[in-house]
Amino acid sequence: MDWQSAIKGFKAYLRLERSLSENSIEAYSRDIEKLYQFADIQPEKLYPESITLNHLRLFIEWIIDLGMIPSSQARILSGVKAFYKYLLMEDLLKIDPSELLESPKIQRKLPDTLSIDEVNKLIDAIDLSKPEGGRNKAILEVLYGCGLRVSELTELKLSNLYLDIEFIKVVGKGSKERLVPIGGSAIKALKIWIESIRVHIPTKKGEEDLVFLNRRGSRLSRIYIFMVIKELAQITNLNKAISPHTFRHSFATHLVEGGADLRAVQEMLGHESITTTEIYTHLDREYLKGTIIQYHPRS
Repeated sequence: MDWQSAIKGFKAYLRLERSLSENSIEAYSRDIEKLYQFADIQPEKLYPESITLNHLRLFIEWIIDLGMIPSSQARILSGVKAFYKYLLMEDLLKIDPSELLESPKIQRKLPDTLSIDEVNKLIDAIDLSKPEGGRNKAILEVLYGCGLRVSELTELKLSNLYLDIEFIKVVGKGSKERLVPIGGSAIKALKIWIESIRVHIPTKKGEEDLVFLNRRGSRLSRIYIFMVIKELAQITNLNKAISPHTFRHSFATHLVEGGADLRAVQEMLGHESITTTEIYTHLDREYLKGTIIQYHPRS
């Protein structure tokens, strides 16, 4: 089995059977291309089926020498493990050499979050007298009120808004759909944008169903939303490195601080694994510790 045909088959499997996005498929492909590069420079000819556990350990040393940080190493190894699971499933090999391979230990970094007061200040700083003001307010209300990824926000469709029953349907990673509750402030901001502002914008063909558009009737880019948030941070003198994802982290953190069930938060965020959501329990502990230190009379 040659590397190129194995990688081609792997990509087809990810696309057709795993229903991954093109970005995810390309990321997995790059990981296997690195393994192929490593195999290609070895003294003996290595094919996908002739790679052993020892080869994979040498591969880890090789990517470390290339300067890969632990999180990048872990991501590449995740891709390699998925590749060998595919080969095993297709009966292209009998033993998975990656089965006993250990990933590097990663110190999980707690994400930056905003306080409720900081969120309110950012939203209040939006100039509603400008044509884009109403739209930008709706964007921030939905980002914070529903905990969406920025890509989920830019792809949000009018036909997936169920504001009468206070839910929206979101298409997340791997084209997986989920229903997310939406609160009063976000509903109000959305209705103002859709009914009073968006209705007057001539829409580009093929993008009629998108909720958020620019003044030319085209979809908004992720970079544009990032710039809107950066500008508001400067206006409010907020000395934090924030991005659209900060609102998602803040949404989750404030829910956990308020006592929300972790499984419910996982469902709303669209996390495949509960371990991803568990980072917010660490944030909650930091919040509790800070509260005790600040308010306990003996601290």
